[in-house]
Amino acid sequence: MNSIIRLHHQYSNFCITFKGHSPNTIKGEFYNIKQFVEKLQLEDIHEINKPLVEQYIMDRRIKKNWKPSTTRNNIQALQSFLEYCVQEGYLTENPIREIPMPKLHKKLPKALEKEDAMRVLDWTYIAPFRYAFNRIRCRAIIAMFLYTGIRKSELLNLKLSDVRIRDKVLRIECGKGGKDRLIPLNAKLMVILEEYLKARMKNKKTTPYFFASLRRDHKLGAMTIRRIFDRLKSDLAMNVYPHKLRHTFATLMLEGNCDLYALSNMMGHSDLKTTTIYLAITTRHLKDQINKHPLGSIVDLPHKKLLSDFS
Repeated sequence: MNSIIRLHHQYSNFCITFKGHSPNTIKGEFYNIKQFVEKLQLEDIHEINKPLVEQYIMDRRIKKNWKPSTTRNNIQALQSFLEYCVQEGYLTENPIREIPMPKLHKKLPKALEKEDAMRVLDWTYIAPFRYAFNRIRCRAIIAMFLYTGIRKSELLNLKLSDVRIRDKVLRIECGKGGKDRLIPLNAKLMVILEEYLKARMKNKKTTPYFFASLRRDHKLGAMTIRRIFDRLKSDLAMNVYPHKLRHTFATLMLEGNCDLYALSNMMGHSDLKTTTIYLAITTRHLKDQINKHPLGSIVDLPHKKLLSDFS
């Protein structure tokens, strides 16, 4: 095995064990490192240097049209890995510590309008499904995204014990960043989930995971989620995906005058600043504030008097 790849396996195990990094994060970093090593045909960790990495990044930026975020992710993956190599004595110093990170364009989250969100949910009632269980499960999945704002990975890993209908609460265990959180369940969602639980029992699903596959008594796979959203895009001619429904949940909650701190807890954000991004894509609070403009009153505007003087 390539010695650099072998070292990265050690680094990956270290990060998962002692730093609590998620397997998905490590998987993404490994993919970036593997591409770098194979492209440059590197074998030994000491072959990596600053000019080599900078040339690789510039080459990828031009030939592969890497976005600033992709460039940043690749530099961070390499820097973190090489820092580990320094700590473990494989290197005396990190040769790329001083490579600058590109600035990221601050994009606003993309969310659906309320009417489009309702169209997505309504689609689960009218779209043709071969099996009733698939329809009911699909509706529960879409509703879970729209009414709780959970991430796709969190939905796939939900256990039966996490969905507490009686207590009207959803438990997310070990979400992003290793955090647990509780999300209240509203009445509409509970009706949909209760319907799914009855269908689940009727189809004799005993898997401990909340969302079960159709043909086997196993947890739902990510490919099924992908197929659902592919159908949605095709049938509704709408660009919709799980994380967009998460953004939709956040913006609709703010439109409904939800407290920012409460929303931050429900979203599982580590920093309240992350939640405030959603304020930029909802105009409700802006409309409330614009009416406070001292010249905004339509009563006794000066031009009315001026017009009357000329008449």
